[in-house]
Amino acid sequence: MIVCLLLAAGCSKQLTEDPRGLVGGSQALSSVAGLESALTGAYGSLMVPWNSGFTTVSQIAMTMGADDLTTHSGSNKEEFREFDRFNVSSLNSRMNPIWLGCYKTIQSTTNIINNYEQVQDGTTATVNAIVGEASFLRALCYYWLTRLWGEVPVIPSENYTPDLLTLGKSAPAEVYKLIEEDLKRAEEMVPDKKRDPGRPGKGAVKALLADVYLTEAGWPLKDQSKYALAAAKAKEVIDNKTTYNFELYQDDYLKIFAGGTTEDVFTLFTRGQWSTYNSFYGLSTMPENEGGWSDFFPELKFFRNYPAGKRKDATFSTQFVVKGDTISWQETTTGHPYYKKFTIQSGAKDVYMSNNPVIMIRYAHVLLIYAEAQARATGTPDAQAYAAVNAVRLRAGLDVLPEGLSGNDFAAAVVQERAWEFAGEWNRWFDLVRLEQVEAANQDKDQGDLKPTTAITKKQYWMPIPGADAIVNPNL
Repeated sequence: MIVCLLLAAGCSKQLTEDPRGLVGGSQALSSVAGLESALTGAYGSLMVPWNSGFTTVSQIAMTMGADDLTTHSGSNKEEFREFDRFNVSSLNSRMNPIWLGCYKTIQSTTNIINNYEQVQDGTTATVNAIVGEASFLRALCYYWLTRLWGEVPVIPSENYTPDLLTLGKSAPAEVYKLIEEDLKRAEEMVPDKKRDPGRPGKGAVKALLADVYLTEAGWPLKDQSKYALAAAKAKEVIDNKTTYNFELYQDDYLKIFAGGTTEDVFTLFTRGQWSTYNSFYGLSTMPENEGGWSDFFPELKFFRNYPAGKRKDATFSTQFVVKGDTISWQETTTGHPYYKKFTIQSGAKDVYMSNNPVIMIRYAHVLLIYAEAQARATGTPDAQAYAAVNAVRLRAGLDVLPEGLSGNDFAAAVVQERAWEFAGEWNRWFDLVRLEQVEAANQDKDQGDLKPTTAITKKQYWMPIPGADAIVNPNL
């Protein structure tokens, strides 16, 4: 519960803390060591196995309303099916890791942002880097929260007060205002190069801000002036990719998802140990025939429409070895192909603990943000917009887009390219929401896929507030 997040003790049933990085309030932030410790806690809250953050299958489950993801029609997947069929209960536990992880990180980063000026040691550059990273993480968390839940509480302080028991929800416009403020602060304070793998440099901040602008141009804010800002900010990253050490990775496409390539813009790196590991690679994305869990896999129509070529071959698993024999995807228990990009590439594959990364932003995102935003902002795609989307298509083994497309047709082609490029990577849902295409994407489904239980409305674009919080605070 939010109140639990702002208390230093209690709620032991809900919060299983990793003591590393815990800082006891603003008084502990009088040194650079204290700031670093609080920042470690902020990162850590996004990577607590099965409890908080993005290392579980939660973000995949919560974006199953898109046309690139579905789940088992039976088995123990009821909570997954709720998202795919648009009847999500407030008690669905798959929401908790994102909700909890984001608010725990918000608590830690707010502590840093509100109190860093009392630090007496260290260099200005070091302090700025820490505060910039904290600002980036807080913006990232509020961005995920408002895209998934819409109206969400904004925590004003790292300290507990009784008012938090009745804290109300803020409208998306208010949340986005804070997100922009945080990212502009981060843009000024973080260095060009990331301090370590798994941290944001200036290029990552600009990339996230470009993505935020692109989202603000669509539903629910519909501020179309943001398209020009999205294009301009993405262009800053593209024009300075050498400075930021970004590039579209041209070797084996599958290697991107093992992390550590030049395509990484912002990535959460795990250790594959009890303290932090990735649990949505491996068993989660394997069919039961191979001993897997069949948590998620692509919808059939999406798979069949996906353009043939080396990217498709690297994205999907279509053959499986069962007791020494090879079977096709049609012969699996679910009758679906699976996502190869989330298989474990080295070592045992049939495990739920891996050191695979959680890739939050790729350089391909930046290229496609620019291409779409530039076309929508001006009405005519320019040469750099064509170059951006065509770079992604050529790597996939596809032809370039035809010249002379209208702004609308070009933007639609880029959105479709985003669907193919980021298949299964929880991006498609957010595109469908901002473009108000959720309803259309859920029509004419294959008979082998799950269907919505009711007519889809805008109300279902957002998730219900997790029940435990709603019980404690009636204003939620």
